[in-house]
Amino acid sequence: METMEEIDQWRIERECREQGYSVICGCDEAGAGPLAGPVYAAAVILPPELEIPGLTDSKKLSEKKRESLFPVIQAQAVDWSVAWVGAEEIDEIDILNARMKAMQLAIEGLKVKPDLVLVDGNRDHGSRYAVTAPHITVVKGDLLSASIAAASVLAKVSRDRYMLELDRLYPQYQFAKHKGYGTALHYQLLRQYGPSPVHRRTFLKKL
Repeated sequence: METMEEIDQWRIERECREQGYSVICGCDEAGAGPLAGPVYAAAVILPPELEIPGLTDSKKLSEKKRESLFPVIQAQAVDWSVAWVGAEEIDEIDILNARMKAMQLAIEGLKVKPDLVLVDGNRDHGSRYAVTAPHITVVKGDLLSASIAAASVLAKVSRDRYMLELDRLYPQYQFAKHKGYGTALHYQLLRQYGPSPVHRRTFLKKL
């Protein structure tokens, strides 16, 4: 098993460039699982072989490290874009479709058009929405690809910051503590106050 230091985060991009793709974008989403708030997605085009110390899957990084990487990625990327789909629409179209829509919106938000998008995971379409840009899926891409790792950080930090805004709007749910995820505290507060306008009703099966 390779350690983080041994993983060549540019191998996939390098192989794609050898196949003739020159502008390669990484795309990932954050917030598929929470009970509240939007799902976010980011698309990032990095300069080839750029080294960003500490960059890896955002889930493996501390909040402080993600926050410190966020402006570095924004400053050094060739281009980047963030998009989201809100709780009400998640309930309407389901979370898989919402994830696909958010990722495609993020890709479309890029000013630089990518030749190929590396999409984290093994899903590229739902029943109603799909990633329609030229792409390949990469399982564990946020660990294996620098471009996807950068997208995972932008998506995660953007969503966490938005959840802090929701915390100010709906302080009784303490979104700053759990970011909308289904913690014991969050369920306790949901039982006490009922769902807010930013809760995903289709996710609240346990109440």
